Amino acid sequence: MPGSITPCLWFDEDAEAAALHYVGVFDDAAIGRIARYGDNMRKAAGTVLVVEFTLRGQPYMALNGGPGVPHSDAISLSVDCADQAELDRHWDGLIADGGTPVMCGWLKDRFGLSWQIVPRAMAAMQRDGTPEQVQRMMQAMMGMVKLDIAALEAAFAGNRVGNS
Repeated sequence: MPGSITPCLWFDEDAEAAALHYVGVFDDAAIGRIARYGDNMRKAAGTVLVVEFTLRGQPYMALNGGPGVPHSDAISLSVDCADQAELDRHWDGLIADGGTPVMCGWLKDRFGLSWQIVPRAMAAMQRDGTPEQVQRMMQAMMGMVKLDIAALEAAFAGNRVGNS
């Protein structure tokens, strides 16, 4: 039986703060084991080395690896949201205390990690819609920062609404 795959997120020195922040945003989340640097290592003994945590049942590691390895948009975490309330809660939680909104449902949290906060309905529209419906919905999405499910659904249906 193969082993698991666990994403490891590199931080200069904020691994514990980031893991605690993420666990505070999601309902099904927990901090696991925390490993610390020992004697004669790169950082002072007792400094957090790795924090293991889970979000929605997915294990992650946050590593205090030091400077020089910034996060990049080449990797983002995509959060599937059932409704607008869940989307708003995750967006607001992840952007809190210094995060930056981007476009099309993307944001960078205060630690520089990129997230996509996406309504589940969007995948259903993409899967089930005609090319014209999907194009209208995608055009509406391109004008949004935080995604608005009602506006996406209205565009999909061919109804005009204001930008969100």
